Amino acid sequence: MSGSTGQTKSDFEPNPGKTLVLGGAWARFPLQVDLVAPGDDITALAAARVARFFADLPGADRPVRTAAEAGTWYLFVSEKVVAVSQRRIFRIDELHPSLAARVLSRFVVRTPYGIGLGHPATMHLAIGEAGLPRILLASAVSLAGKAVGRRGLFYRVAGARVRSIDGPTPYSAYPANVSAKLAPADPDGAARRISAAVRAAVPPQHRDRFGGTVIIDANDLGRNVLGTDALGTGTTGTGTTGTGTTGRGPGRSRARLEAAFADNPLGQGRQQTPFAVVVDLAGAATTVTAATAGRSARTPAAARRRTPVAAGRSSCSGR
Repeated sequence: MSGSTGQTKSDFEPNPGKTLVLGGAWARFPLQVDLVAPGDDITALAAARVARFFADLPGADRPVRTAAEAGTWYLFVSEKVVAVSQRRIFRIDELHPSLAARVLSRFVVRTPYGIGLGHPATMHLAIGEAGLPRILLASAVSLAGKAVGRRGLFYRVAGARVRSIDGPTPYSAYPANVSAKLAPADPDGAARRISAAVRAAVPPQHRDRFGGTVIIDANDLGRNVLGTDALGTGTTGTGTTGTGTTGRGPGRSRARLEAAFADNPLGQGRQQTPFAVVVDLAGAATTVTAATAGRSARTPAAARRRTPVAAGRSSCSGR
């Protein structure tokens, strides 16, 4: 099996249907890789991929370079590739859901954005993660909430780790289309390890602007930061980057970092862009808009190749 499934994309253009710049506040550069498999070193892969992005940046068009260098930047990482690398993905034919999992999964509303717990295999993982009593309590609270017009209560009770469980979807590449996965273990620790590797891999002028890593669960319906080392101490004024230097723009919060992914720029299907260099444009000396950055850019020869990982991988974009 080949290690890739989709078309090659330049680092300096958005995924189809997306934009590089979101509302003049954020510039997002999705980074494409080959498929990721259980046991892969996601820390090393992330660092190498970001290093190549900045090595190729001088060959991009000037508006794109302006956006990429405008302010503090972060590395956003799809939680799915972290979970896959940690071997927290399971083929559904290898799981044996309990009667409770089979029954409860029938009452879950399925959406086009992901199967969630609407599959016996994913409900089985949820029960294993949170315990049957908590899942039953969450189900009862959810049912009561819907009766009075309140939604989203199930995951408030079940917890963020249950929210991030995902199952097989037809738009995913093998083996994700026949697998269920848990949330990544210790996402804050994973973010810190990735950030340390990134700082060691990029030149000083980019390292000094680096604000940290954000591990995010995002789809076309919503987004949730699972782990990060990029949170600031305030909501206005200047923030402090992970290197101890001052970053431009407002302090970070989970809500503000999630806002950078309001349109899920990593994509929902087989884009194979689990990483994104995300630049905070707030307080930047130069105003950057979607028009000035452009929807696409001249593609340097170096940017037209993918990062080789290996064959038989899991395709992971936004989720």
